[in-house]
Amino acid sequence: MSGKHVHIEEPGPSELRSPLVQHEIKRASVWIGMAFAAGLLVLLAQPIMLIMGALVLTTMMDGGTRLLRRVLPIGRGWRLIIVLIAALLFLAYTFYLTGSSLALQAQAMRSIVETQINRLGDWMQQLGVTATPNDFKSLASQAFNSIGRVTAAVSTMMGAVTSGVMMLVLAIFIAAEPRLYERGVAWMLPMGKRLSFYNVVDRMGWTLRRLMFGRLIGMAVEGVGTWLLLLAGGVPMAGLLGILTGLFAFLPNIGSIISGVLIVLVGFSAGTDAGLYAFFVYLVVQIVDGYLIVPMVAKRATDLAPALVLAAQILFGALFGILGLFLADPIVAMIKVYLEERSKAQEDEPGAGAIVVVE
Repeated sequence: MSGKHVHIEEPGPSELRSPLVQHEIKRASVWIGMAFAAGLLVLLAQPIMLIMGALVLTTMMDGGTRLLRRVLPIGRGWRLIIVLIAALLFLAYTFYLTGSSLALQAQAMRSIVETQINRLGDWMQQLGVTATPNDFKSLASQAFNSIGRVTAAVSTMMGAVTSGVMMLVLAIFIAAEPRLYERGVAWMLPMGKRLSFYNVVDRMGWTLRRLMFGRLIGMAVEGVGTWLLLLAGGVPMAGLLGILTGLFAFLPNIGSIISGVLIVLVGFSAGTDAGLYAFFVYLVVQIVDGYLIVPMVAKRATDLAPALVLAAQILFGALFGILGLFLADPIVAMIKVYLEERSKAQEDEPGAGAIVVVE
């Protein structure tokens, strides 16, 4: 009687039941998911940045309503309406008083800047530098044109207006009832993660409110200070330079450089004394903002390294255009808050930081 050998067949690599195949499928799914997420991020870059812009506007509106609550014990909706009306009246009043004169000054400033660039190019040629004024113009044109291929639609006037309206409407809806949207997002998270989510959101909101408040104060100080000092020194286009300086103050590092170049170029167009005075005004305003306003208001809330902010502006400006350039600072601040809160949560977990020794 011959014995029969029983051989158990195992699934081969061509069958889905194979452990090897299942392991490789899981690995491939992770890489495919990451590639899909990256492609989706590029495809939805513009709406994502619009949403981030709306959140920043929401923070500013929320800060205004919180300030009004200290003096006006009325409903949040009414306080939000007061903030919006006050901002609208301020903008309308500013453009009504300075609109026509600023338009004329803007046209004159363009010709002044071009003339000064030509003079600078001629002076550098006399020193033996081969660069020409056309090289400076082409370099500036390339720098502005290369910023933000992803959000090219926003660069058009209609796209800019549409994007601004969308951000404003979305910000108003969120600012009217922020807790409603917080609970909606938290509902999609596991129960154990919701408390941490609320803590992170509260910390982000506090940080952004301080950051935006400091930014608005800095814009007002730089704009008004530049206008009054340039006006007192007889530098032409003091009003336009003050407004541009205030607007560019929203951009740390880069904004001050741009406004400084404009102030110096326009100042030297009126003579050497006016140019040196304009340069002195620029230094005074930047010192007051950098060593007084920022440490008192914004730096305590964020404490972001200048090199980190500048690197983020370069990166976000290249990826997401002018909108990314404006939102680089708030985005970095939110990422920093999230990492700090996550680190604190991990430290508070039982057994965190303990070393297990296996004998």
